[in-house]
Amino acid sequence: MMWENKLQDEVQKLLPIGAKLVGAQAKGALDDSPSPFIQLSDLDGDGEKELAAIYRWVGETFLTVWKKGQDGWYAVQTLSSRKAAIRHFQTAPVTGRKKAQLIIGWRLAGEDALAGASNMTEGSDPLREDMAAQPAALAVYEWTPRGLVNRVGSLLSFEEIEVDDLPSVAGGDGVHEIILWQREPGVAGGPHANIYKWNGSELSLANDRYPAFFQQLAASLQEKTQEEPGSTQLWYQLARAQQKAGQPAQAVATLATAVKFGPSAKQEWEGFIRLIRRELESRAMAALFPASVKTAEGVKWGYIDGSGRFVIQPHYEYAEDFQQNGLAIVQMNNRSGLINKLGSFVVSPVYQSIAPFSEGRAAVIDDRGFRVIDEKGKILTPQAYSYIGTYKEGRALFNKTDAQGRSAYGYLDRDGREAIGAQYLAATDFQDGKAVVQVREGEYALIDTSGRILQTYPYASVGPLGDGLLAFARTADGPKGYLDESGRVVIEPQYSVALPFEDGRAIVNASADFTQNQYGLIDKTGAYLIPPEYNDLELLGEGRVALGKAIDPNRPYLGSTYAIADADGPILTDFLYENVGRYKEGVASVSDGRSTFFIDRRGQRVSNLPIVPGSGTLTLMGELVKADVDQRVSYYDRNGKRVWQQNTIIPLREPYRIVEHKYAPNKNYLVYYPEIKGIANRAAREAVNNRLKELSQVKPIDPNAQLDYSYSGDFAVAFFRKQLVELELTGYNFPFGAAHGMPTRIYVPIDLVSGRIYSLKDLFKPGSDYVRVLSELVGNQIRTNPEYSYVFPDSYKGISPDQPFYVKADALYLYFAPYEIAPYAAGFPTFRIPFSEISGIIDESGEFWRSFH
Repeated sequence: MMWENKLQDEVQKLLPIGAKLVGAQAKGALDDSPSPFIQLSDLDGDGEKELAAIYRWVGETFLTVWKKGQDGWYAVQTLSSRKAAIRHFQTAPVTGRKKAQLIIGWRLAGEDALAGASNMTEGSDPLREDMAAQPAALAVYEWTPRGLVNRVGSLLSFEEIEVDDLPSVAGGDGVHEIILWQREPGVAGGPHANIYKWNGSELSLANDRYPAFFQQLAASLQEKTQEEPGSTQLWYQLARAQQKAGQPAQAVATLATAVKFGPSAKQEWEGFIRLIRRELESRAMAALFPASVKTAEGVKWGYIDGSGRFVIQPHYEYAEDFQQNGLAIVQMNNRSGLINKLGSFVVSPVYQSIAPFSEGRAAVIDDRGFRVIDEKGKILTPQAYSYIGTYKEGRALFNKTDAQGRSAYGYLDRDGREAIGAQYLAATDFQDGKAVVQVREGEYALIDTSGRILQTYPYASVGPLGDGLLAFARTADGPKGYLDESGRVVIEPQYSVALPFEDGRAIVNASADFTQNQYGLIDKTGAYLIPPEYNDLELLGEGRVALGKAIDPNRPYLGSTYAIADADGPILTDFLYENVGRYKEGVASVSDGRSTFFIDRRGQRVSNLPIVPGSGTLTLMGELVKADVDQRVSYYDRNGKRVWQQNTIIPLREPYRIVEHKYAPNKNYLVYYPEIKGIANRAAREAVNNRLKELSQVKPIDPNAQLDYSYSGDFAVAFFRKQLVELELTGYNFPFGAAHGMPTRIYVPIDLVSGRIYSLKDLFKPGSDYVRVLSELVGNQIRTNPEYSYVFPDSYKGISPDQPFYVKADALYLYFAPYEIAPYAAGFPTFRIPFSEISGIIDESGEFWRSFH
């Protein structure tokens, strides 16, 4: 207080004789100003704070800004108004992070005031007692080379104002938003809030900030309605907050409750009720698209509409496309559930996985095995199975394994009952009321949906139906040909690969012993439409195929480049593409390694649809085009305008943030790596970021070399608390031709203040035998917890001093690489050790522990 009075006295000395400082009703939370009418902030971005004050002199209101020089404060600009009354005065960074702006609320006083509020040509007595009841006009003054410029281009009036750095779906960004409480003419219920943000040219509605603010506001209003249930205005404000938070269903329920307490208010709210109902109807009909953001809590998924606005906020671990039944599969806490387009769970996230719906049914996996649910989540199967497939023609293939380990297949009906009992060694889906099953070794049969045998085939293998024909082989390792449904041999066995017929054509490999790739396309007589001379071949639909030529004929496993051909043989393009998608609406997605775009049925590039830099696929999804390119999902309208992409800056807390960088030196090498911003010590900051690049596998790669592997890397924030951020770096190395690649996972715990990267030993007291203690705890879990029954016998020998690890708020996690102590399918075996179990050896006074406690 003494300092405040001293600065106030100093400002008074800077004023003209007879001038008096003006009082206001709000104080900038960010500023260390002594009073709301004196602001001390860096306005020009030079790192030094300027002084600003509002005062009255000779009947006018003045705003003066002073800078500090060698000889003291000197005025740099003064603005004045004869009629203006000050309702609000503070500073905050609104148009950028590097400097603050002056935020002023001028009291409105009729048409003249409305016309001149933004250029300070109005005024009235600022000390009138009724000033607080009057609306105000907003002005945001920014320091420019031309002096103070008001960035509010059109009138924005308000009754109350808040200024804060509101988080978006990715978090706060250090730039403040302005919340204006405004009253709608003719609308009951009092003022409601709107949020405005600088978009680079003007203040506009910040819809991406609505959820965080209005969800918090709704929670506060919810409590108040419990205290004052008879206040119809509170109920109305709660419903408005819920609607703006993206919770229209909750808003409808709130209004229904409110009417019980104040029936007379229903008529006043009719307009808002209609608005909410229209929003519910449009939400149910609208196309929504899954989209992800990177946050300080990891990658989160939600759903955007066609404009790129999040309609269902991103708080899921993963989200899939909405299906035709209006349901979407999402994941939370490593479990899958189903939501509707309001974001409400129809099926709680309790399953290990949920397959897409088919014929109103979906297979789910719980802790006992496979089950079937309907679209309301009701479990239809009384027992669990070891496998359940997709419903086709009212039947779903299932597998049952008995206590002796014997496996057999059968079919379920739509009610989850066994329509055909488990009796086959192998089986396929139904097609045109028929399915191929293996009755016993060397015998297959064609059955109908009741299980009645229509035909038998005495061969070593028989494939599924395709256009009335079945691929078959007389011996287990022999060549393949085709049968018709009666069992008559139509095409004699002569191929190493014989795929099902589609639209009268089938892909075959003419190499009888798998030693070469000689793919071609035949018709139902066995005549070649496309000769068997390609490294691979794909049917694209709409009468088109992709022909693959080996990148390196001596190493065909490296893959192919593709040309487009007519399914009857003529080649339409050169070998230009590294991947090609199926045709839809007359176009197909292709990538040439540099960009991804659409081609028409002639193989020509479509210029009026998006062309996206990078390699991947484009998918037509109604009004939008989904781009899954370079392992990032973004959306474009059909004219090529991007409407949404994942953020590349992850806000932590000021001044810390993480910036995503992309390193793609070669078509087979792609890494996204992090850079930490905000560490004060430059040497420490550079050391940390260089280490992160090294761990992310950012290294010299020949851009023109044909690699014999592909590598992809990415990162996410695994944990953030106080001054500790823990980054998870993931990678996947896939040698071409291998059965699978090798994943890697590295956690990097970083102190944001010191820049230090911690190791496992830093968590424990010096001299403590942490290796022995932790080894015993992990070993005990392997011996006693059935969850770890997959660990190879006698493979665990204890942990190493630098054992891979990560921390959470309440526990230490130790993990092993694939194959190290368990099968590849087990992934990274991980062991949770609560801090409470090892508190005796934790160095609670050490830097590592204190960084997040």
